[in-house]
Amino acid sequence: QVQVVESGGGLVQGGGSLRLSCAASGFTFSRYRMSWYRQAPGKERELVAAITSVGSTNYGDSVKSRFTISRDNANNMVDLQMNSLKPEDTAVYYCNAFDSYSLSHDYWGQGTQVTVSS
Repeated sequence: QVQVVESGGGLVQGGGSLRLSCAASGFTFSRYRMSWYRQAPGKERELVAAITSVGSTNYGDSVKSRFTISRDNANNMVDLQMNSLKPEDTAVYYCNAFDSYSLSHDYWGQGTQVTVSS
């Protein structure tokens, strides 16, 4: 059974930090590109950060130099370290697992709320 479970969201003041974690199971984690997306009220879901199966990363323009994505293949985990948070970072953050080999499997977590106060 596939599971993708986010944790670590919450309320933080502007300028603060949060670390989100995503625990995955039920698939071959090391094959998958892991990503964090976010969706704010009234806005489309957008890519925040992604890390490939070999560790290459890319970031959305609005979070570059503030957020860092990392993965632990031994423990099937992917983290998102968020620093210098801004009110506009407020959103529901989702973890995504995409099979970059077969291109046929795409799994999402239920999301975790991040709220940044001004």
